[in-house]
Order: sequence, then structure tokens, then C-alpha cells
Amino acid sequence: MTRPRIALFVLEALPNARAARQFVQDHAGDIAFVGLSNAERPNSGGLTGQVRRHLARSGPAFLPYLAVNFGLPDLLAPASGMLRRLTGAGHVATATPLKALCRTLGIPTLRIDDVNGSDVVQAFEAHVPDLIVAFHFDQIFFAATLALAPLGGINVHPGLLPRHRGPVPTIHALAEEVPGFGVTIHRLTPAIDAGAILAQEASDFPSGTTATRAAILLHERGRVLLDGVLDDLAAGILGEGMVAEALPYCPFPDRALLAGLARQNRKLVDGADLRAALSVHATT
Repeated sequence: MTRPRIALFVLEALPNARAARQFVQDHAGDIAFVGLSNAERPNSGGLTGQVRRHLARSGPAFLPYLAVNFGLPDLLAPASGMLRRLTGAGHVATATPLKALCRTLGIPTLRIDDVNGSDVVQAFEAHVPDLIVAFHFDQIFFAATLALAPLGGINVHPGLLPRHRGPVPTIHALAEEVPGFGVTIHRLTPAIDAGAILAQEASDFPSGTTATRAAILLHERGRVLLDGVLDDLAAGILGEGMVAEALPYCPFPDRALLAGLARQNRKLVDGADLRAALSVHATT
């Protein structure tokens, strides 16, 4: 079969930013549109509501992780053009926020407040993609939305499914006695991170690797695995995948989990991660 037309759904943040931008650059001719999640959407409680929930569940120790992974990249995105000029990055894809990169490449974008809403239905009708690809996306697709794409959907998950189902798998991997990091490409279903596994790879990281750095590296490796899955799909040799028994969901961390990590001197973020957040829209 020919290469599928892709509807790409992304929450752009530090863990996936450079990998997602490179994917868009490499597959520009195959992407029908890009849906960019609005992390501050009203139905999630907005920024204030989300921070209150995180504080209630995780405590203030979680705030540096949120700031480095999400807050700083979002805050600095409007200044990216100036920062890229100052640092000499210019129009390099991996330094260019997705919305600006898509504009340069002629790819339509859509701000996503509700991935199952009428705006998304209209985007499918207008651009007629064959396949949904989720690359660090924070909203759950209903069955009716997945059915809009003839080939369904696939997701890049920076964890070794069926372990570590949920939004922050590298934190839960780091909390294990022997951290088990890896990345999985799986089929999307309405159940969170429960679809058939299409490709998977374990990764060993040096001692001291933060949860944030692990997520960055795993999204980059996931981009490579995703390319292979798409090649197999285009060649007509992609199988149905392996369905594993779902293990318990791993939510955002609670205070006890974070305290356990602190006792073992295992970190969610460090100074290198902060520097990465400050430069994600500015340098290659």
C-alpha cells in the first residue's frame, strides 16, 4: 500500500519537542494535519486547576518537574524566533516550535481543546487522514474518534508496556528497585495504553539519569521505532501486534512515591534538564 496520510496529535513539551519536530520534518509530505493539545484547556481545569490537583496529590516537590517539562517550554515558545536568531539556530527544525514549523512546511495545525469534539471531526473531513499518530498526547481518544481514521491509531509510549501505563512512565520506572526503562509503539484504544504492542525496546541508562532525561531519550528512540512501524505499514507487512494483559494504571506520583525517590537520591529533574528546557526553542 502507499504511505498513510497521518493525523499527528502532540502535546509539545520538553520530553518530546525535538523528536516530534524531527518527525514532522521527516514526514512532512505524509502529514495531513497536526493537532496541538492545549494543556491549559478549560475542561482540564485550566492551569490553576491542574496545579492545585498536582499540589494536593504530589506536594510541592513535584513542581520543579512540571516547570521544567511543561511550564518553561510553554512560557518561552512565543520568544522562539528571537532566541533562534540570537543563537544562530535559524529555521532548524529541532529548534522550531511545532506550530511555526508546520507553518513553514505548509502543514495545517489545529489547537485541541477536546480531541473528541466537533473541531476534530471537521479536520478529519477536511484533510482525510488514514492514520492517527499520538506522540506525547495528553487526551484520550474515544472509539468514535479512532474510527474516523481507516487505519485507526498508534501511540509512542516512553515505557515498557504493559508496565507503567499512564502519563509519567519514566517516574514509575525510576521508582523500581532496578529501573526498567524502555519505549513502546502500540495501537490506540479507548483504554489508556492498553492497545496491541507493535514494537518495543528496552534501554539502559547510566546511574543518575533523571526521569526527565530518560523521557527525552526514549521519545527520540520512539521516533526511530515509529519510523519502522510506518515503513512496515506502508509495505503491508505490519501485523496486528501482541495484546498483553493490562497491568495496573500508574498515575501522576503521590507524595509517598516522591519521598521514596528522594531517599534513594533518584531525581525527576536536575540542572541539565533545566538548561535543556531553557534552550528547547533556541538551539539545535
